[in-house]
Amino acid sequence: MRSLIGAIVGVFCLSAPALAETPAAIVEDVQGKVDGIEFMDYVAPGKIIKLGPKAGITLSYLKSCLRETITEGVVLVGAEQSTVQLGNVERVKVPCDANAAQLSEREANQSAATTFRTMRVDTNSAPAKLPTIYGTAPLIQAKSGSTLVIERTDGKEPTISLPLKNDIMVAKRFYDLSKAGKSLTPGGSYLAKIGAKRYTFQVDAGATSSPTPIVGRLLRLE
Repeated sequence: MRSLIGAIVGVFCLSAPALAETPAAIVEDVQGKVDGIEFMDYVAPGKIIKLGPKAGITLSYLKSCLRETITEGVVLVGAEQSTVQLGNVERVKVPCDANAAQLSEREANQSAATTFRTMRVDTNSAPAKLPTIYGTAPLIQAKSGSTLVIERTDGKEPTISLPLKNDIMVAKRFYDLSKAGKSLTPGGSYLAKIGAKRYTFQVDAGATSSPTPIVGRLLRLE
């Protein structure tokens, strides 16, 4: 079995593209021993993951919104889904917005500026489509040591101001509003601020407070 796994890894290495800087998926769960991979890690196309007996991993793809539950075998991370050998994979499409999960800082600032410019020029025009999250408690990627401020932009709602402290960060770089007992309003539009960064987004009208896949409520502000 080990020789077969080694052969498959060798084939994957030959066929895998060069690793890209932009991550393809996020690790939502790890079961058993999986070398080199931890909960909430990002993985790029070309990454090879070996899963031992009874080991498993859950990957959520940022672009395709596919959530994969993989047990055992060898995994080659792709751009939109994995290739799995000697193991089992279950895929399900989950509600997510690739724009929310993949927006860079520059794009985020441009998004906020464009939205407010549109609102200022013509208040009767239809609002610009904003990146959407599908849970009322977003999971926000940001550096610790700063303060996260979230303001409602389409109605009155108390401003949320949260210091990002190391002891409450998930995997040292994510802040989960559900852990702080905070939630947003389904259908609402918001502005998130961390220092000079600005990011506008909206909460889907059907969003609930029940547990939802990470990729559906992920906002990358780092």
